[in-house]
Amino acid sequence: MFSLINHNSFGIDAKTENFIELKSDDEIDKIFETFDWGTKFFILGGGSNVLFTDHYDGTIIHVNNKGKSIIEESENDLLIEVAAGEVWEDFVEWTVKNRYYGAENLALIPGQCGSAPVQNIGAYGLEAKDIIHSVNYREIPSGTKLTILANECNFAYRDSIFKNELKNRALITSVVFKLSKKPNSNVTYRSLKEAFEKKNITQPTPEQIYQTVVGIRRKKLPDHRKIGNGGSFFKNPVISQEKFSKLFEQYPDLVHWQVDNNKYKLASAQLIDKCGWKAYRKGDAGVHPKQALVLVNYGNASGSEIWEMAKSIQADVLKNFGVSIEPEVIILP
Repeated sequence: MFSLINHNSFGIDAKTENFIELKSDDEIDKIFETFDWGTKFFILGGGSNVLFTDHYDGTIIHVNNKGKSIIEESENDLLIEVAAGEVWEDFVEWTVKNRYYGAENLALIPGQCGSAPVQNIGAYGLEAKDIIHSVNYREIPSGTKLTILANECNFAYRDSIFKNELKNRALITSVVFKLSKKPNSNVTYRSLKEAFEKKNITQPTPEQIYQTVVGIRRKKLPDHRKIGNGGSFFKNPVISQEKFSKLFEQYPDLVHWQVDNNKYKLASAQLIDKCGWKAYRKGDAGVHPKQALVLVNYGNASGSEIWEMAKSIQADVLKNFGVSIEPEVIILP
């Protein structure tokens, strides 16, 4: 059995029967010649969005190829192809250093570049879909090389075609991002806006946005290398206008965003906090004291202990607010 403790950001010592690492095109070619895709498998990136509740009785396929290259360039924009195994936070830092703009709001998100389109990662007013041009993948089980354009990916809030129609049918090998050579700062997100207002900066540079996002994230989110966690454990729920109006009457301080004419998004962190879960701890499983959306492993918690706690939180939020909060993290096996 192969231990996955170094392949998941919760630091859970789950084991798997088989572990295959793909570092090169040759190794990717080989898996399509030799692997039985009819058996149980899971394609793992950086492991920053997965909770193993038990040992995995199948094959973990870890895509860990590297490399990035500019494939098209104009006066204002450029297309950069990035291998799926590249570390996301390193890639964003590299774009800012090279003055390729557009990704800076997504600084310090753990994980790999190949996972960005799957989850349609997002933070501080930006989502991966806003900068993705296309995704290159191998069709499972044929191994055929295919490219899908961003507008065909069915991107939605923490969702994409890769979690639905192409689930277990695509092995992502690289992602092409469209970035700008000219700064186009996005500071619509409230905490980002407030941070610059405090500093009296009216037109922040992308570099300043990057540094500010890094600062905010470091302040409120634990480093998974020190305290095991999977970032935001739950998605923010979207509810009807009718439901929102009733809740807002009861709780006028409810943090919310209007999604469209008749839908509102609520902050799961606030709902969890109002239920009294912030800083809760049982054994080594807990809720982070600075951010109620983050469930943590203080050392030797099992995945099932964290999952049981998550289910109790879900039940409490449903009981108190009549709102279902769904995991953002993938629960395995």
